[in-house]
Amino acid sequence: EDPEAASAGGVALLQPVPDLETMLDREKVPSAVTGRAAALAIEKAVALALAGKAEAIVTAPVSKDALQKAGYVYPGQTEFLAALTGTTRFCMGFDSEKLRVALVTTHMALREVPDAVSPARVEETILVFDQALRHDFGIAKPRIGVCALNPHAGEGGLFGREDDENVAPGVARARAAGADANGPYSADTLFRRAVAGEFDGVVALYHDQGLGPVKALGLSVNVTLGLPIVRTSPDHGTALDIAGRGIADERPMRQAILTAARMAMARRRSKAEAGR
Repeated sequence: EDPEAASAGGVALLQPVPDLETMLDREKVPSAVTGRAAALAIEKAVALALAGKAEAIVTAPVSKDALQKAGYVYPGQTEFLAALTGTTRFCMGFDSEKLRVALVTTHMALREVPDAVSPARVEETILVFDQALRHDFGIAKPRIGVCALNPHAGEGGLFGREDDENVAPGVARARAAGADANGPYSADTLFRRAVAGEFDGVVALYHDQGLGPVKALGLSVNVTLGLPIVRTSPDHGTALDIAGRGIADERPMRQAILTAARMAMARRRSKAEAGR
């Protein structure tokens, strides 16, 4: 019932609702019941973390369809977690051995992205990312590169004005607020420069712009940046096509757990240094 009742050295299972197994026994596909069960587990984990009984939470992949059927009208877990913690400044991030990425926009149609990339949204993502790199990853002076939306950063307006009118002003505002951010740079070269060590993180403007490179480099972990609690998750979906077959790869979940532990320790050190 409570983490403090768990014995050291073992694995303790917390039950988010007393009749969970009965709820799920009849459900073999994403449904309102399974979505409600997943949501209750997330709510329980967040409550424990906010109460100081857990230093980090790791969420498994969740069916967005099931959450919607259960009445949780969020695009994904990122927005759900922000609502549960009362967070208004947050973003989705990904951490891997070679690359860290933060996203300005997440789950939306590509045709909607240009209108969603505003100077304010770019600035906010950079500043949230900057703070996370400092406090959650222990980087004292993070260097951030920002992707352009259009090929060749718009080529002076030839391929679009968004980079000059929306992205560049957002970067300038973030720099004025104290972040070491530069760009917009053409995405086809920026990721290579970051992997080579020129930047500590990359701000991508839309989902696949950021996730394609980071996933191509190997195991990565989904991290919600800007929350008052540490939260990570594997970087893949529910994979319902292989459910129950015993062939799922456990490495992404293991990596998410290890990343959460490292972030929690970095946050602990940061708080200790701030209190000196």
